[in-house]
Order: sequence, then C-alpha cells, then structure tokens
Amino acid sequence: MNLELSEEQAAVKALARDFTDREVVPHAVAWDRAESVDRAIVKKLGALGFLGLTVDEEYGGSGGDHLAYCLVTEELGRGDSSVRGIVSVSLGLVAKSIAHWGSEEQKRAWLPRLTSGDAVGCFGLTEPGTGSDAANLTTRAVRDGDAYVLTGSKMFITNGTWADVVLLFARTGGPGHRGVSAFLVPADSPGLTRREIHGKLGLRGQATAELVLDGVRVPADALLGPEGKGFSVAMSALAKGRMSVAAGCVGIAQACLDAAVGYAGEREQFGAPIAGRQLVQELLADIAVDVDAARLLTWRVADLIDRGLPFATESSVAKLYASEAAVRCANNALQVFGGYGYIDEYPAGKLLRDARVMTLYEGTSQIHKLLIGRALTGVSAF
Repeated sequence: MNLELSEEQAAVKALARDFTDREVVPHAVAWDRAESVDRAIVKKLGALGFLGLTVDEEYGGSGGDHLAYCLVTEELGRGDSSVRGIVSVSLGLVAKSIAHWGSEEQKRAWLPRLTSGDAVGCFGLTEPGTGSDAANLTTRAVRDGDAYVLTGSKMFITNGTWADVVLLFARTGGPGHRGVSAFLVPADSPGLTRREIHGKLGLRGQATAELVLDGVRVPADALLGPEGKGFSVAMSALAKGRMSVAAGCVGIAQACLDAAVGYAGEREQFGAPIAGRQLVQELLADIAVDVDAARLLTWRVADLIDRGLPFATESSVAKLYASEAAVRCANNALQVFGGYGYIDEYPAGKLLRDARVMTLYEGTSQIHKLLIGRALTGVSAF
C-alpha cells in the first residue's frame, strides 16, 4: 500500500479542505441548532464533482479512485458530519449501486442527476422493526402485471425528505435474504409519504426521515438488479459505505485533535498554557494516535477496492475502529476543553454528539465484531 498521495489525490484533498473551511465550518453550529443544513450545499457539492467521485464520466461522474473519495468524506466529516452524510448516502450508497447494478436506462436516467446535485438519493433499508436483521425486513413488493405494488415503512432514512429517488428494499419472495429485491422508487410516487425526524442527539442538521409506502405502484423496470438479489445489492453498497463512514469518523477525530491542540495552547491555568501539563498532553497524544490508526485502516480499504481485491472484512475493521475512536477522541477533546466543552459555542460537544451515532449505523460495533469473528474462525455467531 502506497501511503503517499498522488498529485491528483492531493489536489482533491486540498479542494475538499478549502470547500469545507469556506462553505461548511462557518455554518455548522447554526445548522445544528436549526436542525437543518442549507439545501443549497447539494448543488455546490455537485459542482465540484464531489457527488460523482468513482462514477464514470460517461454518466456525469467525475471519476477518481476510492482513496480520493475517502479524502473528500474525511474533510467533510471534519467540518460537519451532516454534510458528509449527504455524500455518503446519495453517492456512496445510491449512485454507486446504480452504477454497479443498474440497467443502461437506469444509469442514464439517474446518474447524471445524482452526480450533479440536481437530484438526491436515499437508501431505504432500515425499518422500525429491522435494523441489524435486515434480511428479515417486512416491506412487501407484490407483482401486479407489469408493475409492483409496494407497502410498508422505513425508519432513520438519511436524506429521506430531500430525496428524489429512494433505493428501496422490499420482500418479493419468501423469508430470508433470498426473498428481498431492490427498487428505484421516485420520491414523488403516489402513496409515498415522508416525515422528518427531529430531536436527534447528533447529526441534527441531516434530513433523517420515516418513509411510509401505502400501495406505491412502480413499473417492473424499477427493479435494480434481478428479482431476489436485493440483499446482495444492499450488502455490496454497505461494504463500501462502511469505508465512507470510517473516513467521516477520521474527519471527526481530526477535528477533535485540531480543536483540542488549539485550545490547549490558548487556555491558561496556574500561570501557564495547559498544553504544558503532562496529563493534557496525554489526552492530546491519545487523540493523535487514534487519528492516525483510523486513517490508515480506512485508506487500506480504499487501496484494496482500487486494486480489485477482497475488502469486506477490512471494511468492518476500519468502520469498527474508526467509529469507536471518534467517540474516544471527542471525549478526550471535551476533557481538554473542560466546562467550555459542554456548551455549543465550542466544538467538542457537537463532535461528541455526531460521533456517537457512528457506532450504530451501517452496522453496529457489535455486528462488526461478529463479522470479523466469522472471518477469523469460519463460524457464524449470528
């Protein structure tokens, strides 16, 4: 694995850093308080090519490799994880799935719009009663002539109220993963209602929603991939999506390090900056080690993907470590800030709130431990 960025990758990172410092960081606190990111950010992300990374230029994408994608999601995560989530879902889970599984017609219908920011996608997998146990989802798709009729509900859907298309997973067959199919459902379809979820602990600026489908009718060519292969569509998306979450966690951890080091150099106690206190330096060193370790584990996943090698277990390792590390880093940063870390005029509290959910979605830490354990032993503990 080459740890040195190419000239193109370095340029992408610099562009993402400048964009984040200019368009995201100054607004992050206000968006958090308002529980809403300014939707104009989507077109700005599209204009810079951030919503088209790794997608072929033939379909409106901006090309590039998965490490470049990680660099962008890390920088956005450093600024505001709610913005990072827009890219991770609309591009990482939806557009990339269409690029991999879609028909030529589906690619041409959706990819140019998604990569430009003219449209937003959401990933309709989680349900009120099925999170980790996604193979047993209950939303149904019943064939009716040349169409399918969809009925059910989805919960905690990122971009849910902003989306123009829902990559929706529903049961077309018997129990278990072989009975699940994937559909591209226009968000304005009759019978589809969306309710935004407010009062979240973190990611407060992100448009998170509940979706309810009451007899939503879609044509048969809305199927993404073959009937009965929806679980494979979902798992292939999430394997790469976990890399994106890990990269976002690296961004949170880096923001914790930057903030804590800066504050420690300014804050004086007992006649000197607290940066000179041994126990404060211990906190800073712990954050720095977690940042480096999480970043290298995440870059390893990108390297494996770009070289066409197996990466699923390594993706679980990166997501598990980086998400737990982000929480540790935010806790340590808050400790450096002391009482000021507990109010939202300073960044530590928001970073901790945003970090905490990372251990829950796209596979809880416990699920990833089981996936890693299965890879090590060959025995499933599910």
